[in-house]
Amino acid sequence: MKQAKWILKNAVVLTMDEDFNLYKPGAVAIAGDSILAVGSQDEILQAYQAENTLDCQGKILMPGLINAHTHAPMTLLRGLADDLRLDVWLMGYMMPVEREFVSPEFVRLGTQLACAESIRSGVTTFVDMYYFEQDIAEATAEAGLRAICAQTVLKFPTPDAYSYEESLAAAEEFIKAWKDHPLIIPSVAPHAPYTCTDEIYFACTQLAQKYDVPLHTHIAETAIEVENIRKEYGMPVVPFVRKRGLFDAKVIAAHCVHIDEGEMRTLKNAGAGVAHNPSSNLKLASGFANVTRMLELGLNVGIGTDGPASNNDLDMIEEIRLASMIAKCASGDPTALPARQTLAMATSLGAKAIHMDHLTGSLVPGKRADLILIGIDELHNSPSFTHNSDGVYAQIIYAAKSTDISHVMVNGQWLMRDRNLLTLDERQLIQDAQAYAKKIDAFLIKRERSVLSKLIAIGETTEEESFEVQSKIRINDPETIINALAKEAIKIEYTRHYHEYDTYFFFEDESEGRLRYREDEFINEKGEVTNVRGRLTVVGATSEDTFEHDVMLSRSRFLASATHSLRFYREYFAPSREIDIEKNRRRFKIQFKGIDFYINIDTLINPNLGHFLEVKSRTWSREDAVRKSKAIRELIEYLGASSEIVEAQDYIEIVLAHVSPD
Repeated sequence: MKQAKWILKNAVVLTMDEDFNLYKPGAVAIAGDSILAVGSQDEILQAYQAENTLDCQGKILMPGLINAHTHAPMTLLRGLADDLRLDVWLMGYMMPVEREFVSPEFVRLGTQLACAESIRSGVTTFVDMYYFEQDIAEATAEAGLRAICAQTVLKFPTPDAYSYEESLAAAEEFIKAWKDHPLIIPSVAPHAPYTCTDEIYFACTQLAQKYDVPLHTHIAETAIEVENIRKEYGMPVVPFVRKRGLFDAKVIAAHCVHIDEGEMRTLKNAGAGVAHNPSSNLKLASGFANVTRMLELGLNVGIGTDGPASNNDLDMIEEIRLASMIAKCASGDPTALPARQTLAMATSLGAKAIHMDHLTGSLVPGKRADLILIGIDELHNSPSFTHNSDGVYAQIIYAAKSTDISHVMVNGQWLMRDRNLLTLDERQLIQDAQAYAKKIDAFLIKRERSVLSKLIAIGETTEEESFEVQSKIRINDPETIINALAKEAIKIEYTRHYHEYDTYFFFEDESEGRLRYREDEFINEKGEVTNVRGRLTVVGATSEDTFEHDVMLSRSRFLASATHSLRFYREYFAPSREIDIEKNRRRFKIQFKGIDFYINIDTLINPNLGHFLEVKSRTWSREDAVRKSKAIRELIEYLGASSEIVEAQDYIEIVLAHVSPD
């Protein structure tokens, strides 16, 4: 007889293999980290003997569940800000709190909490995307779970990197360090089309190809994302990322709520996997992904919980039930996404979607011993019928609960036996998490009195965390600059003419920053006002940095539409002081040496401070900022403006230097 370390017998064995083989009573033989044999109980017991035997008492023995998309450390942000639009939730709450609190200690604790919750709901593998992924990987491996850990890359500063170049460097070091780990597959995660540049997509793809690791990203999660990409680039999201080379890597595409059939075919042909996140998409009102059609076209689709701040749990039993129910309701077809197919999405098909089916997802000899035991004789799951061979799948999808899971094994090691966690101290984790919650509560209570929170409460508030390099020059004659813009090396893309009225609100607490209320009057060629637009902007520190020749690097701010009167905002925000600025602005968007620039030719009317040339360019990284700062100086010289009267300040700073403190 052949020797095994473990034999699990007296089980209803759901292999979730290509033929959906089922053995009742069945058994599984395990040696080391892998499955030796799967079959009927009699066959296994006749062929194998083991050091250890477990009587499964008629429970279902099946592959562990795969959570195809999550942000594990966000367990510590669970319930932080609910019932909000995605942009306000993400930009107004999640990211500010993350900047304040996310650290290696934070992600380690959050990951441990997530691992405990995941084990209890039968998850043996999850796909993560967050910050300080090195620490997440360590915490996950210590807990004994399998994971793809993807280091996030964004076009603006993150808790673990000042620029995307730093994030990429960290991702590469992380991948090199963890490449051959038995439990962790390191990865890179360009966050989403609205938070990444072309350079980020190309660099992340090259990195994933270089080390042959997956690339994890968000695609077409919201209708607004799709609309903005169409408006700016004239194409849907999937073609947009394809043109940026993304599908040269092994892509795991989270959400894909708003994609058409052509985009589905593109994903399939690229070998990409989709992570469907029903709870998160419902809670954030992102929409219903057409999973049924994706599967009909042959796409590999897995199921994910998304982060516990937008779900708000990591219960995969709940998630798979919801996935099936949504598909039926959205299609009007009660036969859509039947139980067996849904369970495959959480196991074997999910493994294909995350490019790990060679390791896990089914009980097949040679694959890793990642498995769970589920009881189906509880009150809520009784009685059991046997006339339909698919009935057992329906019991799991439509009636089982995570509390029915008694045992979890990953890589041949028990992580939970008889509902007892073996690798994590659950009570201590809950206490430590609550201690973090108190700190975050204190931060938010203080912030709830802030200008930003008030702005979020009344407006369509967004935050564009871009940077811009800019330089401001005093000039004598605006027409000289306007004429110089006709030079051969400059391509004018469009022009605008505004009359702008700015009112700056100042507050006793200078850390609140300043609030600018602006009315833009759009002026046509006849000098007539054709439209008026109101905007609010929270302005913090004036400058992030200053480069050679007084070119300034500044961060863009929180923005909101100004739909109320100035009087309303004055009473609502109760500023301690106000300053008004009135100016005439001629704006030109141009290209110079292949770089997009915005040229503002401004005349300050109130106070009367003369004429200024302002040159700006968007940037997303320190290296790019240095390059563009040099180009700004060249452009200013090309326009014939003097470099001796540079103003390395915003207009409000210039005005403050000329007005009375009273």
